[in-house]
Amino acid sequence: MPNQVVSANMDPAVVESFGQEWQKFDHTQTSELELRTVFEEYFQIFPWHLMSAQSVGFDLGCGSGRWAYFVAPRVGTLYCIDPSPNALQVAKDKLRKFANCKFHLAAADSIPLADGSADFGYSLGVLHHVPDTRQAIVDCAKKLKPGAPLLLYLYYSFENRPRWFRVVWKISDSARHLTSQLPSRLKMFVTDLLAVILYWPLARFAKICELLGVPVKNFPLSTYRNRSFVFMRNDSLDRFGTGLEHRFTRAEIREMMQFAGLTNVQLSGEAGPFWCAVGYKKV
Repeated sequence: MPNQVVSANMDPAVVESFGQEWQKFDHTQTSELELRTVFEEYFQIFPWHLMSAQSVGFDLGCGSGRWAYFVAPRVGTLYCIDPSPNALQVAKDKLRKFANCKFHLAAADSIPLADGSADFGYSLGVLHHVPDTRQAIVDCAKKLKPGAPLLLYLYYSFENRPRWFRVVWKISDSARHLTSQLPSRLKMFVTDLLAVILYWPLARFAKICELLGVPVKNFPLSTYRNRSFVFMRNDSLDRFGTGLEHRFTRAEIREMMQFAGLTNVQLSGEAGPFWCAVGYKKV
């Protein structure tokens, strides 16, 4: 296996950052219940009824393998693909009990499956971190058999949020441009600090308000109200430590998937996550 990936549609600094992230947050100490809860949120629109013990598919950008851990027992073969050798090693350790997991160091434009061969594919929280998201979706879709599903999770552009919420995000995004350029150890320290002073108090405040019957949909970081602190630290690093990030509206996601030859595109509802989408390779 090569020890590095060469791809025109990949940011090497982002890949290196994520490799370090998954080494730090391999989630071996995270409860399986919490991981399964988050997994089910991402996969709530996935057509499990189309899967069988013979299904072959791919997890593009598998990272630590935390989602593949729940997919592997339900399919025949799962290709776990990531452009970071560090991340791939973490995934191998996480998934060592699953003989049906195959590991490949590759990017979206070098998925090691024949075109038209996969029964399913998914890529969660990955393709908004590549230079050309549209092309990456095309590269995923061409690996699918006719009628096979592709599940994506792409960052949303806050079109369903009030104006003040978008202003707060713009401020945080300005901070991201600074923190993502810090040396690795300093970046991890700063993002851990942000988890302590921002994520944890705001998430717990939202939880208290929810228990009191106050609607918390538009509370910043309210999605973490039922999450453990390690999830907050992980996502703080993910959010503020990554230099390249795109965001999309529901309409833009639908258009990109249709452009890639996917039909019957369905997106997650207002409960989130924002946005998960599934489409089916045109027959």
